[in-house]
Amino acid sequence: MNPSALLCVLLIATVLDVASMRTAKKQPQNLSRGWGDDVLWVQTYEEALSKARKSQKPLMVIHHLEECPHSQALKKIFAADSAVQKMAQEDFIMLNLMHETTDNNLAPDGHYVPRIIFVDPSLTVRADIAGQYSNRLYAYEPEDMIILAKNMVRAKKLLHTEL
Repeated sequence: MNPSALLCVLLIATVLDVASMRTAKKQPQNLSRGWGDDVLWVQTYEEALSKARKSQKPLMVIHHLEECPHSQALKKIFAADSAVQKMAQEDFIMLNLMHETTDNNLAPDGHYVPRIIFVDPSLTVRADIAGQYSNRLYAYEPEDMIILAKNMVRAKKLLHTEL
């Protein structure tokens, strides 16, 4: 085969490959976004609040970004921690967000990621349940899973004013 014919065949193959990639359907993204495929995730903050009130379960809101290495590292450990996954499955309404909500109560100390906020069934943001960092109260890092698990247990307990 002469070089120009070979070049034409390669060019056609490349064009066909690019065209097939453009027309290939993207799979709908799972609501877990990698945070735990066995956990039932809700789609919106409004839906999460409604389900928390009706079920009398606390809501756990995870703010994160796909391109954030800190979010990615926390997600990997969160998804692999069987105790945390079990609590998330059984005891919480779960929501992970890659955008901010209009409720500024979900950012009591600023907008950063990753950030985990708990909301009780009376729809009160549990600002008292924080991580260990004074400059990012609701941040958790991969090595903080024991703290997060303890905070999940605390979030399950109702505030005394709700009893």
